[in-house]
Amino acid sequence: MSAPLFDVNLQQLPDEYLTGEWCVTTRVLNRGNPASTLAQATRLTLHPDTMQVHRPGQQDSGQWLVRRDELLSRPYLELHLLEEETRALITRLRRSTDGLQRQLSLYFLSGMELELVCPC
Repeated sequence: MSAPLFDVNLQQLPDEYLTGEWCVTTRVLNRGNPASTLAQATRLTLHPDTMQVHRPGQQDSGQWLVRRDELLSRPYLELHLLEEETRALITRLRRSTDGLQRQLSLYFLSGMELELVCPC
């Protein structure tokens, strides 16, 4: 049985809560490019400052960082890959009390939405 997950206050989100290997469980493209690296991603591995995006038959590397808007302090992920740069609003992060299980919801500038879980 999996542990219960609790919402994290996004205004006080520590960056280290985002590190780890995340598997994509749900993807909604909307008007996003289905051929883009992130639209095809099956896993994202976030280490401090560096990331890998795993997709069928390929792996791409890049950098990530967390930015916050000035008005509400909402956290955004800035993702910098060789062929793609984008921002994604972190709309929800849930985690178990021990931090071993997590769920992350991202909404990208393109309209794409990703739901991720950690561990895979």
